[in-house]
Amino acid sequence: MTHRSLLLLILLLLAGCQSNPAKKEAAAPAEDTEMVEQALAEAVRPDTDALAETETETARRDDLWHFLTSGFGLSGVRHPAIDREVKRFSARADSLTRQLARGEPYLYYILHEVRKRGMPTEIALVPCIESGFQPVAYSRHGAAGLWQFMPATGRYLGLKQDWWYDARRDTVASTRAALDYLEQLNERFDGDWLLTMAAYNAGGGTIARAVRINREKGKPTDFWSLKLPRETRHYVPRILALARIIADPDAHGVTLPEITNDPRFAQVEFEGQLDLKIAAELAEMRPEALIALNPGFNRWATHPEGPHYLLLPVEKAEPFRQRLAELPPEKRLRWTRHRIRSGETLSGIARRYGITMAALMKANHLRDHRIRAGKDLIIPLSASAPIEPATPVARQKLKYRVRKGDSLYRIARQFGVRVQDLMRWNRLASNRLRPGQTLTVIRTL
Repeated sequence: MTHRSLLLLILLLLAGCQSNPAKKEAAAPAEDTEMVEQALAEAVRPDTDALAETETETARRDDLWHFLTSGFGLSGVRHPAIDREVKRFSARADSLTRQLARGEPYLYYILHEVRKRGMPTEIALVPCIESGFQPVAYSRHGAAGLWQFMPATGRYLGLKQDWWYDARRDTVASTRAALDYLEQLNERFDGDWLLTMAAYNAGGGTIARAVRINREKGKPTDFWSLKLPRETRHYVPRILALARIIADPDAHGVTLPEITNDPRFAQVEFEGQLDLKIAAELAEMRPEALIALNPGFNRWATHPEGPHYLLLPVEKAEPFRQRLAELPPEKRLRWTRHRIRSGETLSGIARRYGITMAALMKANHLRDHRIRAGKDLIIPLSASAPIEPATPVARQKLKYRVRKGDSLYRIARQFGVRVQDLMRWNRLASNRLRPGQTLTVIRTL
């Protein structure tokens, strides 16, 4: 009998005794009194089994992996290709654990955004396959960020990419764009999530052509029946295999890193451009830690034209807002002025202050290297002390063959590096390039 039923029975017994006139003055028998006291004692005694179940359920809700698996919508899909990918993951279980642990700063945000849109939560694992949860990852083809957007695709989806900022590496902006894109693809492929993920990897046109070819031949048009690029044939099963392992890690010899179902960062908006080193001081963070949460910014400050926000650890967001509100607008950037003297060159002034010519030209809106004595130049002081990643990173050395119409600026943008680094790596004395020339490019992975 449940506690609620037992209490109801006690109340009925008591009500019955009071409603019977013949017994109003009579004392209850001793055995009845003992029975009622025992029942009340049991009613208020904690139900340890029920409490244990409640605590277990609370712990499960607080565990991000449980929250993830509770939204899986593709777990019923079965295919030998998935089994093969499960075996590959299981064979490098320790590596997989480390890879999933890298997702800790981002997974809560990504997962909750996926669930808001009613998508199967397997979609939250796409960045694990795409970039290994590394927002600064670059592919050999030029894709960047957690979601690995190519430059053209990023621009199509409204992701700003310029000297100051690359939204493909911005956790919030890139996640929003990726989920918008996946929704578009899912509508295009009539709600088929396997075709949707395949299209995210290979492009919608590639998948649409494969579907059309099979349809014209009278063949099935499901993902497993299509003739697709090798990478795409592995890509979709890999996501489904990862989901299967996360749903039952013990069965596959994998230890999931402990990740609680709590936000890791808050988005703090403000007006105007802000020096990142000043922002780090206001947030009481190391600049390297700040930039690690905001890897979309390429330079020493936020973009002059926006976005005007930063991602900060949850506990630092409100103190940062208060301190920034007290900081006069003119103190949000660190500048000095330099009066140009006769005979000075832009490159010489840049060397004097330890900054790049590109930074100096951007700060002063210069289109070329020509300057005039008597005029003032604005010198961005923070540019002389670039923020470096907080931890050692892997680097990839590539060879790039210059094509007609290429420029150092264009190549630097393509690979997410600086022009001066390209010149230094290749010992270039000028910006001039010739078609067929081979350049060395060193990228951070």
